[in-house]
Amino acid sequence: MEPIEAHQGRSSGSGGRRGRSEVTAVEKSQAREVSLRRIGGLFRGYRWPLTIVTAIIVASSIVAMASPFLLRAVIDQALPQQNLALLVWLVAGMLAVAAVTAALGVIQTWISTNIGQQVMHSLRSDVFAHLQRQSIAFFTHTRTGEVQSRITNDIGGMQSVVTSTATSVASNLTTAVATAVAMAALSWRLSLISLVVMPPAIYLTRKVARMRREITAQRQRELADLNVTIEEGLSISGVQLSKTMGTGPSLVERFTSSSSRLIDLELRSELAGRWRMASMSVIFAAIPAVIYLSAGLPVTAGTMTIGTLIAFTALQAALFRPLMGLLNVGVSLTSSLALFARIFEYLDLPVDIADPVDAVAVDPAQVSGHVRFEDVTFAYQGSDTAAVAGVNLDVPAGTTLALVGETGSGKSTLASLVARLHDPSGGRVTIDGVDLREIKLGDLAAIVGVVSQETYLLHTTVRENLRYARPDATDAQIEAAARAAQVHDLIAGLPEGYDTMVGSRGHRFSGGEKQRIAIARTLLRNPRVLVLDEATSALDNETERAVQQAFDTLARGRTTITIAHRLSTVHDADQIAVMDQGRVVESGTHHSLLGQDGRYAALAA
Repeated sequence: MEPIEAHQGRSSGSGGRRGRSEVTAVEKSQAREVSLRRIGGLFRGYRWPLTIVTAIIVASSIVAMASPFLLRAVIDQALPQQNLALLVWLVAGMLAVAAVTAALGVIQTWISTNIGQQVMHSLRSDVFAHLQRQSIAFFTHTRTGEVQSRITNDIGGMQSVVTSTATSVASNLTTAVATAVAMAALSWRLSLISLVVMPPAIYLTRKVARMRREITAQRQRELADLNVTIEEGLSISGVQLSKTMGTGPSLVERFTSSSSRLIDLELRSELAGRWRMASMSVIFAAIPAVIYLSAGLPVTAGTMTIGTLIAFTALQAALFRPLMGLLNVGVSLTSSLALFARIFEYLDLPVDIADPVDAVAVDPAQVSGHVRFEDVTFAYQGSDTAAVAGVNLDVPAGTTLALVGETGSGKSTLASLVARLHDPSGGRVTIDGVDLREIKLGDLAAIVGVVSQETYLLHTTVRENLRYARPDATDAQIEAAARAAQVHDLIAGLPEGYDTMVGSRGHRFSGGEKQRIAIARTLLRNPRVLVLDEATSALDNETERAVQQAFDTLARGRTTITIAHRLSTVHDADQIAVMDQGRVVESGTHHSLLGQDGRYAALAA
């Protein structure tokens, strides 16, 4: 198709801003606006498994709290009294507690990890499906590497938060509460001393969380830029361009610089607030010393047994882990808001071209293919000039319309409206009298087939490339379509025939061979309307004649809209429309237009 970026306004290209890693005001705003309720909504379908996990966590925490009381009994009773039977029972109890908590931990980890992975799967699938529904305009404005980075890097970065946050909160909170209760039961005075560190711990954690959130946004932006460099520099087209332009060293330098910036961001992310958190570790570690000192003061001397003191110290040490775990979860969740913001931004993108709410029932097999353009106007986003303006054309079923004109005259844009790659800004396009916006997209895809000059082949076998258009097609139907496109003999002559790998973007085939495979792929779907955008532009004269012959045969009973610069390919068209600056300036047959001695005659000269 003819270039459309020119009509789209300035796109978000990678030049000039590559390597920028600062967090924008918009990104900060997005991160703030991501609600925890929406994040929690990702787990809405897993209430029962989460309830089971929570119950397991509570049971495990309660069972684990028996250990310090068993320890106190060992020190205060079994050992001083040399009661061997009691000692055996207490030790067995301690082993049983360890075994039960370990088993419950394995079960809890299995269930929670499964829940997290299911949520990740749903999130990836939802983002991919939603992006599939976006219009062509979105993809012309967005770098491919950026899209890939959000689906892989951003969602991947959320994995630890999604898979472990809920269970970490429940586990650590339950353990902390149970430990605090046990500590209070042993000595409420010592409990007050242990909890005095909580306010500064919470304050420092909030500061660390804000630091990491900003660094995370910078890191994900840099990862997206790195992905773009990989996509542009290591695709087959990118490699060919760099080799022919001699830009390989500069690409390596750009990649190296981006990777180097990532090192700095990763270090900053890991070290952000480490000194603050380390100071908290020191404070927590100093608490046992304070407890021992308190126990020896004249005021408290003799108020507790040695067993109580040791059991309490063990509990206080056990309290440190869940408290730090809760604080770290808060840090991870807050810093991950930047990731959630980037993903939700894509999920919240409006769908410009969607299935109609009340679709008209259409049987693609019964469609005759009568196409009409009724006062059609269309302008690309960001452009003040209409690419197509006030076009009125009637293409009866089974006839051929040829669109001719200079590059940029609007031919490809007009043809793209038939496949509903865009919707008109004004007027409407109909097939058999039905506005395309009232037809389901799946039905429209079965009615309209498009072969463009920019052929895209998948990195798989020739057979699978053809079957992509019709998954249930038999080998016989695939070969019939290939014969019709004059490409069967070429494929059959390959060492592995239809099972030959086409290579990345089909680069093992010539331009003409790729186009004939694409033509066969479209014909396999047997559409009632064919849009041929310079479909034979890359073929030599002999092959073009053969393919054109096949098209002439297959066009019987179909409506065909052909776009061509070479007027020799449209002499026999039932109707020729000459376009200039988005408008139809002449229309008629080849001979009638030559007789008018106007724009068409000038193009034919």
